[in-house]
Amino acid sequence: MAKLKPSRDIQPVTDFRARAAEFISQVRETRAPVYLTQHGRSAAVLLDVDAYEAMTDELALLRDIHASNAQIASGKVSSHAAVMKRLRKRLDE
Repeated sequence: MAKLKPSRDIQPVTDFRARAAEFISQVRETRAPVYLTQHGRSAAVLLDVDAYEAMTDELALLRDIHASNAQIASGKVSSHAAVMKRLRKRLDE
């Protein structure tokens, strides 16, 4: 992701309303998000679709890792040998 440039990447929502297509083009070209402000406070983030998808994919993976670590910590594990035995039994059925 590109480095934040406040003069380019932080914009009031009123400017976004007036120039939405320009902001979308900017996000596509720079791959940097645009932070929208309203009444001087952060309000929303305009993000490139590819960057958004990458972020949500990474979040899903991190959640899976967290769930796996919790299962390991609680002892919900099986040895390789035990798993192979169950798989072979299923294949033989």
